[in-house]
Amino acid sequence: MSPNASAPALGATPPTTSTAKLALLIVACAVLAAAPFILYPVFLMNALLFMLFACAFNLMLGFGGLLSFGHAAFFGMAAYIAGHSAKVWGLPFEVSVLLGTAGGAALGLVFGLLAIRRQGIYFAMITLALSQMVYFFALQAPFTHGEDGIQSIPRGLLFGLIDLENDRVLYAVIAIIAVGGMLIIDRVVHSPFGQVLKAIRDNEPRATSLGYDIDRHKLIAFVLSAALSGMAGATKVFVFRIATLSDITWHLSGEVVLMALLGGVATVWGPALGALIVIVMQHYLASFGAWVTIIQGITFMACVLLFREGVAGVFIKVVNRVRGAS
Repeated sequence: MSPNASAPALGATPPTTSTAKLALLIVACAVLAAAPFILYPVFLMNALLFMLFACAFNLMLGFGGLLSFGHAAFFGMAAYIAGHSAKVWGLPFEVSVLLGTAGGAALGLVFGLLAIRRQGIYFAMITLALSQMVYFFALQAPFTHGEDGIQSIPRGLLFGLIDLENDRVLYAVIAIIAVGGMLIIDRVVHSPFGQVLKAIRDNEPRATSLGYDIDRHKLIAFVLSAALSGMAGATKVFVFRIATLSDITWHLSGEVVLMALLGGVATVWGPALGALIVIVMQHYLASFGAWVTIIQGITFMACVLLFREGVAGVFIKVVNRVRGAS
């Protein structure tokens, strides 16, 4: 038999890596299943949706190389659309979430067509300006109810069968949505499209010389990022039963940047870890009032100075060193 007969095919995932991923997936599913019996389900749902939001944002920052300060527009507008659809139009949960997701994607397409040909600070400022326009629209539009927001949004029935009034039932649905969305991002990043996107991020002139349509790839990634951000926002309104201006303000756009950088933008799942850290701090340090923001700032500065690759990036580096030593 040839020495190379048992070697894995080029580009194939090594068996040990596949086994490790399967083990991690099983452990994650077990943790998700047990979590609502240990912790407050509403807190867990909020954390899961912000984890999805951070991963969706990082699709542009970490893998597209574009810093957006306008992602709160997709998150918040999808929340308003879903809330209005459920409360005023009486549409079921799944249709309202889909409409909110579609609204986020459509808004992302508009943003992308206007901003995608810019880079660096110019791209960031254009997305910020467009996001502020959306914010003032939400402030003045009749269907958003201004500063009062859309309140008492009914959860209704899922597919006309499953009552979502129970927090643990809703948690199970949201866990599926959030994890499914993050798995979609993971698949996109590791697909041929994702490899082209990373090539554009690393060396755009070379990617252009190879014949890739740079603007088209960036636009597709931006719309996908906006759609998944919208899905997170549309689902969140059913957790708290309210859609408000806080979901669409520029502060939220800055917060999701913090989450991604804290977790590590060079990894797919790092921003989810960063989002979890931020949400845990906000929840358990709420008694400190305004000091929570200061504590977050100190934590962020410490991570930037000590963990340049983010928390997840440092963890992966340590694991690789241990494996290399063994």
